[in-house]
Amino acid sequence: MGNSQSVYTSALDKVKELKAKFGENWNNIVPEDAARMIVQNRFRTGLDIARYTAAIMRKDMAEYDADHSKYTQSLGCWHGFIAQQKMIAVKKQRQTTDKTYIYLSGWMVAALRSEFGPLPDQSMHEKTVVPAVIEEIYQFLRQADAVELNDLFRRKELGEDVQDQIDNFQTHVVPIIADIDAGFGNAEATYLLAKKMIEAGACALQIENQVSDAKQCGHQDGKVTVPHEEFHGKLNALRYAFLELGVDDGIIVARTDSEGASLTQAVPVSHNENDAAAKYISFLKTEEINIADAKDNEVLIKRDGKLHRPSRLANGLYEFAPGTNIDRIVFDCVGALKAGADLLWIETPVPSLKQIALMVNRIKEQVPNAKLVYNNSPSFNWTLNFRQQAYDAMKEAGEDVSAYDRADLMNVKYDDTELCRRADDKIRTFQADSAREAGIFHHLITLPTYHTNALRMNDLSEGYFGEEGMLAYVKNIQRQEIRKGVAAVRHQRMAGSDMGDDHKEFFSGEHALKAGGSKNTSNQF
Repeated sequence: MGNSQSVYTSALDKVKELKAKFGENWNNIVPEDAARMIVQNRFRTGLDIARYTAAIMRKDMAEYDADHSKYTQSLGCWHGFIAQQKMIAVKKQRQTTDKTYIYLSGWMVAALRSEFGPLPDQSMHEKTVVPAVIEEIYQFLRQADAVELNDLFRRKELGEDVQDQIDNFQTHVVPIIADIDAGFGNAEATYLLAKKMIEAGACALQIENQVSDAKQCGHQDGKVTVPHEEFHGKLNALRYAFLELGVDDGIIVARTDSEGASLTQAVPVSHNENDAAAKYISFLKTEEINIADAKDNEVLIKRDGKLHRPSRLANGLYEFAPGTNIDRIVFDCVGALKAGADLLWIETPVPSLKQIALMVNRIKEQVPNAKLVYNNSPSFNWTLNFRQQAYDAMKEAGEDVSAYDRADLMNVKYDDTELCRRADDKIRTFQADSAREAGIFHHLITLPTYHTNALRMNDLSEGYFGEEGMLAYVKNIQRQEIRKGVAAVRHQRMAGSDMGDDHKEFFSGEHALKAGGSKNTSNQF
């Protein structure tokens, strides 16, 4: 937070002035209590959060440009409580929240938060749920501030010298990169949704260049991209939304799905042979034909003085020529940066540092300070990919790999081998290595909390409904929470019970009926 002292002092002075102004009917208001509550709620609106966190991201981007070891990270969170516990853990373990963000995945919104129930990542969920989850996340992060500050004020009342911790309190509120998918419609629809997301607190919006009504998950087949003028119109819509709401330094993350996309919905209009539309058309798969072979009402393209028939599916979609995907990625990314994007997102088929660096270096030839947000996706089999990479490197170096079956490297029998130790070491350093060598400013895992919840519930169910019974919970969860100092072990406090008791005392004095007495079982913790 950094400026709690000035906030507290100014709040205290303001309440004292108001009390003097309004006279006797304010006699029950204690300025110190009111100032304490004001300090516990630094951010009044989502726009306050968006402006505050946008400045953090801009500072982090500048620091990364100067030193590529200063990359940032986030984990995808689909509920406010998940985000809250993540940030409490980060602050406890690292003594700071610096360089740590929240990621809100459209995939997890669709799969876990839609009123329609679990849905695939195809923009089928209600668009309104996205800003609602952003608002929820920031409610929980602000509550984490309030709970921790309330504890500090309680300790201060008991005579502890914690004023410096109060004055220099660092908020749990951090930037959120929020997925707006392909914009949920045309540019106007994108603008309207963007405003709601920014008003909820988002300082960074990630948008992809797929067709909005045919959007697919970036790790699945069937992706259809749009011509650049359509995508750039949506980038403009995001910028205008930020500017209208006074978030002047809001961040736009432009994502290209061209690596895996083999289709486009439309052929853009080219006005000269060197414009972006002409370049886009040049990527299409075509066959040369004679005019006599042309069919009535079919679309033809003139290329190098000859007629070409573009390849089309029965649904009217056009195919890109094989092998053009990397060129299209570079074209997409350079165009997006020049059209106003701040950061790039490139979906890749595997987590390969060499592949990412190859693309980024080509982009940097035209935009030297290009930076990536990269999805360390659970859709990759990280173990198999890196073991195969280690296998190939060992083989290329002339090392003996006869003890390994490249197709079976997931096998547990290889876990303690030299090859697998090398692979794990490369996984461990992947983020630092790719930040240094491939321009990755922000590393995120899109769906980690989806998988951690699934794994934890699987393990707990196996023991609890098996022979371990209650010991499965006590040994593997509660005992670990206590020993590791997990904030949520005192779940009543985390939900605001202690803070609520203090507020009751502010409001009702000695008449307050409080929950934190000697019979409260939370005292066992």
